[in-house]
Amino acid sequence: MLRRMNHSRSWPQRYPAAANFLAILAVGLAVSLLLFLMRGRNFWIGMTYGVGISLAIGYSINLLKVAVCRWRLRIEPDNVMLRKNWPGWAWMIPCVLLGALIGHEFGTFVVAWLLGHEARGLFAGSTKQLLFAGGFTLLVASLATLFFYSRERLHLLELERAAIERQAAEAQLLALQTQLEPHMLFNTLAHLRILIGLRPADAQLMLDELIAYLRATLQASRQPFHPLSTEFDRLQDYLKLMQRRMGTRLQVSLELPAELRDLPVPPMLLQPLVENAIKHGLEPHIDGGHLQVRAERHGKELRLTVQDDGAGLAPQASTSGTRFGTQQVQERLRTQYGDSARFSLQPAVPRGCVATIELPL
Repeated sequence: MLRRMNHSRSWPQRYPAAANFLAILAVGLAVSLLLFLMRGRNFWIGMTYGVGISLAIGYSINLLKVAVCRWRLRIEPDNVMLRKNWPGWAWMIPCVLLGALIGHEFGTFVVAWLLGHEARGLFAGSTKQLLFAGGFTLLVASLATLFFYSRERLHLLELERAAIERQAAEAQLLALQTQLEPHMLFNTLAHLRILIGLRPADAQLMLDELIAYLRATLQASRQPFHPLSTEFDRLQDYLKLMQRRMGTRLQVSLELPAELRDLPVPPMLLQPLVENAIKHGLEPHIDGGHLQVRAERHGKELRLTVQDDGAGLAPQASTSGTRFGTQQVQERLRTQYGDSARFSLQPAVPRGCVATIELPL
């Protein structure tokens, strides 16, 4: 789900077999039209022969190419190009010559049989006809092979570019996450420092809980994804720490339907939103308030909401994000999902704030 390029891949890349068939078919139609213009014979019969022979030649060359690659892989198992079904031009030229000959004869026989004609191969006519038909067939086969080779090279370059972009995105995600973890830790230690002066016994319990929480969280956060249930478990541990400090001023409810528990999400995705809700919404409010974290299916999307009934949004706050937590969430969503994920930060009714994340299912 890492801003994968699959949603931007063209259909020939998703369905290469169909793309090859249509390309060979187009070559056959082009050859038929060219022969019709040159000889002026029955177009439909010529088109049938042209398409049939072109398909036979195309697949004959392809089968020979794949067979050579499979055979050479036994000798050179680490050859990357052989794994991508390209044996090199030294082997490809014989494949084109032999495939063109086999394909022409086989295609001619099949089409003649279908039309009820007498099959006349390359060697059935005069020397002049043989040279013309053979040369024309080899020319078309060579041009078609060059076309497919160029297209495959472009496809390989696109794959390499996608791999580089994916590695860059992974590095960016790691950088964002390494910023997020200290931010969470510093916030928690700041809470703990205040509690030490107010209630030392509770501070001791909070410190023990913090150690257990960090042990579970830091290891899990090194993974690109974890189940949504794990995300909620870590939130529950964190909220216990906050309730240790705020007491009854912090009321919490977590809602996670059973059918959504195993959905993969980035680790610590909701953590900064919960921190913001407590720090900027509930703590400044004298009576504290209620914090609700909810997951629900919304059509073909997973909707995650963090809502509080505290102080509400500051006048300058908006969906563009003005605080560290919301900026980190937006950056991670943009890097990991591209345009497929959305984030919003809006006032809640009757008071407070609601942060919403929508991810593709």
